[in-house]
Amino acid sequence: MASLNHLFVVISIILSLLAFSSNAQLSPNFYAKTCPNLQTIVRTAMGQAIAKEARLGASILRLFFHDCFVNGCDGSILLDDTATFTGEKNAAPNKNTARGFEVIDTIKTNVEAACSATVSCADILALATRDGVVLLGGPSWTVPLGRRDARTASQSAANSQIPSPFSDLSTLTSMFAAKGLTARDLTVLSGAHTIGQAQCQFFRNRIYNETNIDATFAATRRATCPATGGDATLAPLDSLTPTRFDNGYYSDLVNRRGLLHSDQVLFNGGSQDALVRSYGVSGAAFFRDFAAAMVKLGNISPLTGTSGEIRKNCRLLN
Repeated sequence: MASLNHLFVVISIILSLLAFSSNAQLSPNFYAKTCPNLQTIVRTAMGQAIAKEARLGASILRLFFHDCFVNGCDGSILLDDTATFTGEKNAAPNKNTARGFEVIDTIKTNVEAACSATVSCADILALATRDGVVLLGGPSWTVPLGRRDARTASQSAANSQIPSPFSDLSTLTSMFAAKGLTARDLTVLSGAHTIGQAQCQFFRNRIYNETNIDATFAATRRATCPATGGDATLAPLDSLTPTRFDNGYYSDLVNRRGLLHSDQVLFNGGSQDALVRSYGVSGAAFFRDFAAAMVKLGNISPLTGTSGEIRKNCRLLN
């Protein structure tokens, strides 16, 4: 009888461990029964948003990156500041530059109408990011789901852990390594800059003071980014096809037309030069590696199981 009881205890422990491990793992089918139309809802809303403004695909992608680099992919970047809560939106890397929040709000409203209190804002952001890339001509990937939303945020972590447009290669490599991402991941994820725009204040020093820059390109950018003033004036990160997700970014780097300092350091006589050249030649290789790196990015420290919450409003704690 004692041996049977012992066996029952062992089986119970194994089952509980299995249950815990399944909670800790993300799955593409996480909402298959609880919100079967989720992916269609997200894709439809992203299609409508990008039809109005193509740049939103890049904006959402940047939100996801900035979210994942601060305490993992937990939707913390979506939280508004309140009288009693300080979020990440006003951290230096996000203030007056992070955008697309209203798109996530719209998707959340639509998802709540279909399946209330079921899908996290963190997962909505992950899906919207993938769909934005696809809608602009980029690769698709299967998004693992099951993240829960943070009940906390960290402005200080956002200030210290999100890479700067002024960073050199060694700093970028270290910051990515701190998140479990390799130098190869850094170079392929930087290819996200094949879409989107940057403000003059973030590339002024490059176009006026740096030497590893194509002279004609620098002159073109100076025409709209003065030496003083005009900080918020925009320029495309990819000079060739700024609203199409392709490998044009890498061709720019090879031709010394990287807009940001942190872009051009990937091709400046260093360790990533060969990889940049290879992506510039093969869009298929870039697409394959980018899709894999995005899954890896999305797996950074998700909240699962009973951690966090499922926010009703992505801007506010429940």
